[in-house]
Amino acid sequence: MMWAKTLKIAVPFVWFGMVLAISFMEAPLKFQAPGITIPLGLGIGQLVFFTLNKMEIACALLLLIAFWRARSNVKIEKILFGFAILILILETVWLLPVLDARAVEVIAGTAPPFSKMHFVYIGFDGLKLGMLLMLGIASARNYLSTAVSPG
Repeated sequence: MMWAKTLKIAVPFVWFGMVLAISFMEAPLKFQAPGITIPLGLGIGQLVFFTLNKMEIACALLLLIAFWRARSNVKIEKILFGFAILILILETVWLLPVLDARAVEVIAGTAPPFSKMHFVYIGFDGLKLGMLLMLGIASARNYLSTAVSPG
């Protein structure tokens, strides 16, 4: 299935771009905008990261379908995809709810002084970016190596 092979290459790079743009550009830059207070920035961040998470889940589902339809047996691709999915699951069911609860406390003025959980999220997203980049490259290489016929 050509479309499945195309998705196996394209989706990791699209997913990579979304995470890079939101987590490592939009999130820190919004607090530098004039008039943005910490509560306002956190409120925007909650909305943006909720939406990013749903888009990441959609990318993961598209990749799952692409792997199934392409009947891929390339071990490195499965391992990289598995690690990216594991990180996404941990973020979705554990880390984002913790960060969301903290944002609510900060907005309400009742938060404890400091939390390391944002650093955990940054680390998870950094690892996920690495997995997605390597997955996209591995999928492209695999496709090119099977598409090129000798002679």
